[in-house]
Amino acid sequence: MTTQFGRSEPVTKSTFITATAENDEPPPLLRGSVNGLIVWSFPTLTVVSMIGGAIPGLLLPHQIELLDAANKEADLAVVLAISAFCAMVAAPIAGQVSDRTRSRFGRRAPWMVIGALAATLALVGLACADSLVAIGIAWSLAQVAYTFVQGPLSAVLPDRIPRRRRGTFAAAGGIALMTGLLLGSVVGSLLFGNIAAGYLFFAVTTLVALVLFVVFNPDHSSRDMHVDRFRWTDFVQTFWVNPIEHPDFFWAFSARLLLFTGYFMVSGYQLYLLSGYLGVDRPQEVIPVIGVIGLAGVIVSNMVAGPLSDKVGRRKPFVFGASVVMALALALPWVWPTLTSWFIMVAVLSLGFGMYGAIDTALMSEVLPSAQSFGKDLGVINIAATLPQTISPACAGAIIGVFGYAGLFPVGIVLSLLGAFAIWPIKSVR
Repeated sequence: MTTQFGRSEPVTKSTFITATAENDEPPPLLRGSVNGLIVWSFPTLTVVSMIGGAIPGLLLPHQIELLDAANKEADLAVVLAISAFCAMVAAPIAGQVSDRTRSRFGRRAPWMVIGALAATLALVGLACADSLVAIGIAWSLAQVAYTFVQGPLSAVLPDRIPRRRRGTFAAAGGIALMTGLLLGSVVGSLLFGNIAAGYLFFAVTTLVALVLFVVFNPDHSSRDMHVDRFRWTDFVQTFWVNPIEHPDFFWAFSARLLLFTGYFMVSGYQLYLLSGYLGVDRPQEVIPVIGVIGLAGVIVSNMVAGPLSDKVGRRKPFVFGASVVMALALALPWVWPTLTSWFIMVAVLSLGFGMYGAIDTALMSEVLPSAQSFGKDLGVINIAATLPQTISPACAGAIIGVFGYAGLFPVGIVLSLLGAFAIWPIKSVR
């Protein structure tokens, strides 16, 4: 087969890795087009995202509340913190492992399927859990398993999508994320009274979606890929990217870490905020409506921001603006604690979050240090999303204990603004 790089030879994954490192562009797709890959990625990401809209936001808090209503906030904080910590540690490991995987199906596909199978078993265990310890173990295992899905799945962007199309691809991914969160909240509210059935539903649908994606979107074989000998120092470095050598990566990481910490401090307690702070009697019935509002905002901002960012060739102004918009949105329930203000906050927040999700993903893909370690580096970046989920519950619990639910909002505002300003020192991306 004749490659794009001027010589005729068998196409192997190792050939493409070298070419990508030198030319900053991925190899041609093995089958189909970029548009086709976007079409396939949308339902896959949607189904995976449904879990985030249903389990940590509805089913898991309700399951914990049924065990011990008096201590539900503290119990939820413990489970979320431990499970998020496990996912945080697993993320760069999953990326490192997939970077080094040699198979006829490529580097990423085997781990998507293996992770989905393991997550299915973990959710079955969660459905059967009848104690806080069992819930914590099962959900932590599920989080780790899905990390081995999401890491390789996120590497599809730098692995296969040309730079000029990454804003569009990331925008579609952002819409899929919010669509999944909405559908997850709807299904979660419908299955609110049958938690076990909910867990089994999401386990099966996610497994099917990932298997179909892998089958119909094959990657180049990586059997002939050169892999350096494993060293423990390399394993330790899995959790580290030198900020002095790669300052742009450091600033992008810091910006996401700050923004996500502020965001998860509020969103992670939405069910309890609606009931305890706003006085909503049946919050599980309101959450799907909130999801619809959020989806509308994300679709609008994604459809505009992603392609527009590709057209003008700029990322930082969009990410900065999105972070500021999200900070302003968090101020609404703080100064006006009503359900109406919450709806308005969600609408504004989703506009910012949709723009942020579309552009930040593309920006992140352009500051990765090495084409040979996309999975590992994306795993480190994912720590910026999972670490907030580890520290946010503990911080939020402490804030609630001292200042009440209202204290979450000013802290979220400050962190979002700090995340906005952390974008500007990046030099390699405009």
